[in-house]
Amino acid sequence: MFPDAPNTGQPLSGLVVLDCTIWQQGTYATAMLADFGADVIKIEGPDSPDPGRGLSEAYFESHNRNKRGIVVDLKHPEGRETVLRLAERADVFVQNMRQGVMERLGLDYPALKARNPRIIYASASGYGSRGPHAKWPAMDILGQARGGTMMMQGPPDRPPVFSFGGMADQVGAISLSYGILLALIHRARTGEGQHVEASLLGGQVMLQSFNITGTLFTGDVPPRRSREDAAPLWNVYRCRDGGWIALSMAQLGRWWVPFCEAVGRPDLRDDPRYNALPAHMEHRRELIAELDRLFATRDQWDWVEDLCNRGLPVAPVQDYAQVIADPQVIANGYIVEYEHRSGERRRMVGPAVQLERTPGAIRRGAPEFDEHTEQVLLEFGFDWDEVVRLRAAGAVGSRGPR
Repeated sequence: MFPDAPNTGQPLSGLVVLDCTIWQQGTYATAMLADFGADVIKIEGPDSPDPGRGLSEAYFESHNRNKRGIVVDLKHPEGRETVLRLAERADVFVQNMRQGVMERLGLDYPALKARNPRIIYASASGYGSRGPHAKWPAMDILGQARGGTMMMQGPPDRPPVFSFGGMADQVGAISLSYGILLALIHRARTGEGQHVEASLLGGQVMLQSFNITGTLFTGDVPPRRSREDAAPLWNVYRCRDGGWIALSMAQLGRWWVPFCEAVGRPDLRDDPRYNALPAHMEHRRELIAELDRLFATRDQWDWVEDLCNRGLPVAPVQDYAQVIADPQVIANGYIVEYEHRSGERRRMVGPAVQLERTPGAIRRGAPEFDEHTEQVLLEFGFDWDEVVRLRAAGAVGSRGPR
């Protein structure tokens, strides 16, 4: 960490992070650090830019906001030495290359630790660094598949259902950033750096902690359930306008009477097939059909506002167009404006964590390829002649004309 780093009023101000990641899992982990003031320096190869650049602008911008970008050829001996010199003055190094790649490049944890014993070296992987399949390739959908989430979603008569693209990556990213912060706290107390790991598989297992623990305790694997086999008051229903509403009233004794009174159905309230367990669940298909007819009589937000104002736990099932217009999303700053490099003011999903005194912020968009190479190297103690020589040698910078 630079001792003279400016205080921007953010908790990670002055923290220097070298970001040697691609795609999403490791890349979003460093974006989370950058949101709260870390100086994240994204390292790309001249012949191997982050493939996320070619996926979509939204994808790359979201995962690389607030970062500076440099180009270094890690396969070039002087490129490798450049990264090691940067690591001498960095706090954190993050990578998500396949197992064995950084070792072959001479940029694994022992190599960086030899130059900076205090460095936090963070690795994001598919299946973890140990075990017989540590080197197998893995991407987001494979993490969902192997980690159990895919097999638990959807009705039993349908093929396994994968979640939105990037779900396993995002959970892995959150886990990795959490691990980095824990390691930084340990270093502040002891002066020791260390290696931090997170994986797609580990994140998916963690995400289902009590569910999987239930199988460990009982030996039973929970079945996939159709909507008709779920609890009637822990379910979703389609409304008159085509929108859906979700109910989350698992405690029948607490919610059944106020629910029936709120929807104007005293007949359901007093029906012995529905008003107590176990009959409620034994007759759930009949009740769900009855509630289907009920919720089809009014529009989505008519139901939501009415029932929520009566203190009942319900919510609209929203698509992205509804989410970005949701007054709660807007009021809590979950979507923020920032200045895109085009000069336009754009909106993007911002930090989900709210700190009252030292909030996160999106200060700038993602860097252009090779945008900050000279600037960063000069800040890290390289002189101008060295930078020119390294660029001419092909060790740093893009291949094309500047």
